[in-house]
Amino acid sequence: MPENEDGQDKSEDPTEKKKSESRKKGQVARSKELTTLFMLIASIVGIMIFSGDMLEVITAIMKNNFSVERSVLFDSTQLFKHFKGELSAMVFALLPLFFLMLFTAIFSSALLGGFNFSAESITPKLSKLDPIKGLKKIFGTNGIIELVKSILKIMLMGGVAVYFLWKAKNEIYGLSEEPFPGAFIHAMELISWQFLLVSLTMIVVALIDVPYQIWSNTRQLKMTKQEVKDESKNSDGNPEVKGRIRQKQQEIAQQRMMSDVPKADVIITNPTHFAVALKYDIEGSGAPIMLAKGADLVALQIRSVAQANDVPIMEIPPLSRAIYYSVDIGQEIPAGLYVAVAQVLAYIFQLKNGDVEQDTKPDMSNLPIPDEYKY
Repeated sequence: MPENEDGQDKSEDPTEKKKSESRKKGQVARSKELTTLFMLIASIVGIMIFSGDMLEVITAIMKNNFSVERSVLFDSTQLFKHFKGELSAMVFALLPLFFLMLFTAIFSSALLGGFNFSAESITPKLSKLDPIKGLKKIFGTNGIIELVKSILKIMLMGGVAVYFLWKAKNEIYGLSEEPFPGAFIHAMELISWQFLLVSLTMIVVALIDVPYQIWSNTRQLKMTKQEVKDESKNSDGNPEVKGRIRQKQQEIAQQRMMSDVPKADVIITNPTHFAVALKYDIEGSGAPIMLAKGADLVALQIRSVAQANDVPIMEIPPLSRAIYYSVDIGQEIPAGLYVAVAQVLAYIFQLKNGDVEQDTKPDMSNLPIPDEYKY
């Protein structure tokens, strides 16, 4: 298990922030073997596609060079002009193959780890010139693994290449006896088949290397438990600070809630443990809305504000508990409590209209409260 400089075990999976920071530094999973595989395949495809055009150019160049006049050969100025044109023709013939290989190199490297440009990874650093660190990389675990992998790759690819050359030795010897255009085409076919067989061996190497590179990169990004805690603290803030912010938010919300209490039509209490403030718009189409609620000291404060603003207070313990636990501030009461709340509001509106006396309080001890709302 990897350890950091303090000797602590890096047992925790890397966080998204850690992965993002590593990408900015250019530390992503890459497989050179996967890129090599696609480069070999692209070279085979390129030779098969562009070999005809290259053959025409090479044939023309050879014809021109075998018919050069004597005066040109002994005149350096004319010779340079002659070969300048031949060189340009060869370059233009190879450009399609060059761009195909360039395109393949860029996109095949992005198959594992995606496209990622990091200016930090290419910035010169004096620490990279440290010979001790260089020796650690060479003789460290990763260096040994890369060495073993390279040896096995060379043995596998070299063995396949030697086997193909041995099997095709008679055809290779016979190339010198074939006429030029046919010999060139035959040689391109042999090269293509050899590249194809070597590429097939690279598939095996890539299938082993890709999972290893993913595992190795994840292993290097592993974090200690302390690093995870520190990152969480830095990202989310200190728990004590968050607690104070949460407390302040609760105080602001409570002040806003208390400012709505004078707008309530009635306060229903437990009488000392719970208090809920309800308002009903007679002209509206909705159900009564909870403006405020609280327990213990908050409930006492709600009652004090209600008394100061002449808001009626009704002591109905079962109904106050039912509303307190089933409704959030700003929400309508559930349908199951319509009948019970309607009876309370009917009395309150009669009281406001002077239809009943202040001292005349109806019996509210047996209001219809469904069992699922009883607490």
